[in-house]
Amino acid sequence: MTKINIFSENIYEDWAIDQKACISIAKKILKFYLSQPEISSVCCLKDYDYDTISFDFLYCDSVKTHQINREYRDKDYPADIITFAIFADTPEDDRFVFDGEINLGEVIIALDKVIEEAEKKNVEKEYELAFLISHGIMHLLGFDHQTEEDYNFVIGLQNKALKAAKV
Repeated sequence: MTKINIFSENIYEDWAIDQKACISIAKKILKFYLSQPEISSVCCLKDYDYDTISFDFLYCDSVKTHQINREYRDKDYPADIITFAIFADTPEDDRFVFDGEINLGEVIIALDKVIEEAEKKNVEKEYELAFLISHGIMHLLGFDHQTEEDYNFVIGLQNKALKAAKV
């Protein structure tokens, strides 16, 4: 059984999210994704020997994601989510597993954007947060959505993952 280490920090003062619940949801979602052959057979973890997967969540506001976008991604806009998929984005020859652990990277989520989007979609903000958590994990595993087909694949699996995690 693979151990999952998720580190979480919330620096957004206007919403004291239940970080323990978010970590639990993220673990369920990751386990679901890895149980799906269409993911496990092609994701960045394929062909690696590991016993631990780790990654981080940072919850902040859109001012912070705007700053990160400008500084690290040459993009001048605030984002609801930014994913630094360190393992997936590293060329295969340069990837490494240290003491049986793979660090997938970091997911940064702007909670003010989560609230805004939840209101637009008329869903609970906790559901929208879980949706972005699932989206970030897909990116950490190496999936993107540059085409409509890829987008539909990612969103379809996210919806299945949320249902499986009982979100």
